[in-house]
Amino acid sequence: MKRLVVKIGSSTLTTGEGRIDHAYLDSFAKQVETVRDMGWQVVIVSSGAIACGLERLGMSGKRPDDMPTLQAAASVGQGLFVSAWGDAFAAHGMITSLVLLTRRDTADRTAYLHARDTLERLLDLGVVPIVNENDTVSIEQIRFGDNDTLSALVACLIGADLAVILSDIDGLYDANPAVDPNAKLIKRVDHIGQDIISAAGDAGSAMGSGGMVTKVKAARALGVAGIPLVICAGRREGAIVDAAAGREVGTLFAAEGMLHEITPRKLWIALGDSSRGTITIDEGAKQALLRKGSSLLVVGVADVSGDFEDGDIVDIIDKSGYLFARGRVSASRDETELALGRTREELSRNRLLAEMAEKPLVHRDDLVIFE
Repeated sequence: MKRLVVKIGSSTLTTGEGRIDHAYLDSFAKQVETVRDMGWQVVIVSSGAIACGLERLGMSGKRPDDMPTLQAAASVGQGLFVSAWGDAFAAHGMITSLVLLTRRDTADRTAYLHARDTLERLLDLGVVPIVNENDTVSIEQIRFGDNDTLSALVACLIGADLAVILSDIDGLYDANPAVDPNAKLIKRVDHIGQDIISAAGDAGSAMGSGGMVTKVKAARALGVAGIPLVICAGRREGAIVDAAAGREVGTLFAAEGMLHEITPRKLWIALGDSSRGTITIDEGAKQALLRKGSSLLVVGVADVSGDFEDGDIVDIIDKSGYLFARGRVSASRDETELALGRTREELSRNRLLAEMAEKPLVHRDDLVIFE
């Protein structure tokens, strides 16, 4: 059977007053039932526990911005959230389960693989897993920050054939439709470059934490893994069914196949851990990574930022600031900074830095390129 991951955000799942829209949830369940009859296994990534909790606590309206209140609301709302999903799907003969994740669960590769095995088994049993970030215990340093990233991670975990992000907007536009009446919907994207990321702009909603930029970045990571993504309006009738049937809906980020050899380890590097820093490299080093399949040597590094240690994940950008790769470093920020601007010969003559003359700062096996 084919596998589909559907992400639905709080702004789509709730009413204008911040309450769970049970009528919409019922129509959503009907769509999932139809898609399953079409031969798809479905995993849902959904937020909503905080919204449920805020409603029960009489705090509907403007979303609080302090972490303790949000976590308290998630604690109150989690049971309501589970019941709402369970009741809606049970009415259509489907069993749901709840899978709560934090970034800590995926930063450790063993835990990452256990999460994959759990989802695989739930699908084998005919269950529809509902995946959410564990908002009750997540803190800023370990939270995903938005379920767009989480949905991309889940799609990669289970080897999905398609991912769908249901949004409060029709898809990706070439300009912000909220301020530009001439903005046009981009129906298909074959390559995500800086122009597409720039077009995503900054957009969000009162109940959610993500925006179009996070969705496009999720699409980029999925594209590396060969998984197409559709971003469309969640309230559009039959949106999930149309996407699963291959009909035109929203914006399709096409993925004709894996761009590079992507192992589970590389997918974990791309999505499973948060970046601890940024490495800026020169054009020669960038071309060596893109065209020659090389590892990244420290002599190609122009600048570093952040506070990373040996073994941490870092973002890799070019001198224009464009993020095109991620990788696991073999040296700390302090060591890397000491080596900046030195030739290989100069590094070899320095007893403290000699090892860095030949050893890759990021080995090809620990490198994920997004284009």
